Amino acid sequence: MGAVQTANTATFESVWATLDRITQRQEETDRQISKNAKQQEKTDKQLGKLGKRMGEVIEYMVAPNLRQKFRDLGLTFPKANIDSDIEDFDNDIFFEIDIMLENGDRAMLVEVKTKPTTEDVQDHIERLEKMRKYADLHGDKRTFLGAVAGVVMSENVKKYVLKQGFFAIEPSGETFNITSPEGQPKEW
Repeated sequence: MGAVQTANTATFESVWATLDRITQRQEETDRQISKNAKQQEKTDKQLGKLGKRMGEVIEYMVAPNLRQKFRDLGLTFPKANIDSDIEDFDNDIFFEIDIMLENGDRAMLVEVKTKPTTEDVQDHIERLEKMRKYADLHGDKRTFLGAVAGVVMSENVKKYVLKQGFFAIEPSGETFNITSPEGQPKEW
């Protein structure tokens, strides 16, 4: 008995048509991926703006009463600045300060976050180190202190803030409380 052979013959035209369909599908997939990436980028920008706005709202809510709250703790700061930038191109020192309270001898740098993390606290330590370096280079002999304010501050983060020698600022009812660090506040 003779075997029946099935030949899988493809014509040039059918192969070409299949490749064309695959190419079209790939191009459509690439367009969709590009569209999704652009949409994600737009969403990320909007979330970033919202986060920045939320931080600004918190800064403006906290700043007016902050000096009085610190005065109650024995620290007087007649001057308050919101959103200060240090840009020292000659010495390659750049950083932002959310709120800076000042008097002739001391300055308090306050970092404001919606929900601070231990990484935010580490960043604030680095900021104070930069501030000390900048101040030394410019003959500023003041002592610098730090504080971290958060709308939502976990107990672990609060403990970490206090352990690093910072003041912890967090909401309480219609106002906010300041908790002093363990022992003496760290000075830079």
